[in-house]
Amino acid sequence: MARGECSYKRTTLVVCSVNIVVALYVLHSLYASVYNYSFADTHTIFKYNANQISKMEESNRIRKAAEPTELIRLISQLKEKFASEERVEELPHGLTKKLIHEILDRFRSLDAAANGTEQRGRIRSGLDWLLEGWIGHGIWKSLYVGFGGRYRERRALSVAKASDADFDFLLYAIESWRKQRLKEAKKLIRGKMLNTTILPEEAGAVLRALGSGWSEMSEEIGLWIPVPIINKEHDDKPEGEQESDEEVLPGRKLPPECNAELHSDYDGAAVRWGLTHHKDSAYECCMSCLDQARRAKPGDKKCNIWVYCPSETGCYSPDIYEHKNGECWLKYSETPRLNFKDKYPESYRDAHPNAPVVVPWVSGVVAM
Repeated sequence: MARGECSYKRTTLVVCSVNIVVALYVLHSLYASVYNYSFADTHTIFKYNANQISKMEESNRIRKAAEPTELIRLISQLKEKFASEERVEELPHGLTKKLIHEILDRFRSLDAAANGTEQRGRIRSGLDWLLEGWIGHGIWKSLYVGFGGRYRERRALSVAKASDADFDFLLYAIESWRKQRLKEAKKLIRGKMLNTTILPEEAGAVLRALGSGWSEMSEEIGLWIPVPIINKEHDDKPEGEQESDEEVLPGRKLPPECNAELHSDYDGAAVRWGLTHHKDSAYECCMSCLDQARRAKPGDKKCNIWVYCPSETGCYSPDIYEHKNGECWLKYSETPRLNFKDKYPESYRDAHPNAPVVVPWVSGVVAM
């Protein structure tokens, strides 16, 4: 019995060993085949014959010949031109300082030539506004010489903003100075000799700074000039038609036979209850009244009063019902009588606290 067990264990061990050897051999074979395939794939060299090489060279020549070389050259030139136009050359510090001094000198001359207290105050108020912006920049504190030393060595200003008139006067003075300097710079560039503070070698820089680069120049020196905004009211009324303050009802225009009255409520016996009779507009409500009157049988009440609720939030009535937008009441009365017109009386509103000020209904009396 022990001998049989030993034989069984030995057989099992042999079988397992053989399986392990076979598995290792299979794994080795798979790894070797994958490695050889990838190695061979990475070292594959494609060789082209002379005919294929000549075709590729011909293809390259055709592609290069088809390129829009002239267009590419023009685009490159335009890009360089636009880049040079957009590039704003920074003024030398000395020239910038001189231009600021000229603006201050212009205001001093205006102040000296002013012949009235009001005009002089306007100039000073404009200069206050200008210097307040420059002081905020911090780099021009050495320039505050002002009128009679009024701004000398000042570190901050707490002045009120200039009024519209002061502001317009300030802009006019600065703009006139700028145009004058532009004319002088253009003449200097043409070679003309002038009695001006601008040097011939500075003319080009001044022309660029006060011309196309004026917005950058004004920002650099702390001079902020807002662009004026002009609001134009769009008027699409036909020519000759006068302005009308009359309230317009939604929907089609009511014909004269409807005799529509805004903010009115007529009394009468109900021919058609508005709680279950809704229309999209006052026009449709009036047409409904006219149709009912035409179709009424002998002896029936014919509609001669229509009452419509145009308000989106509903219309007030002292009864227990909630009257919503679009209600169309068809009524009849031998002698139509107004319940309310335009506004509810104070006495009525005292008795009915929920009543609005203005009558929300629109109604009309049609001819029988």
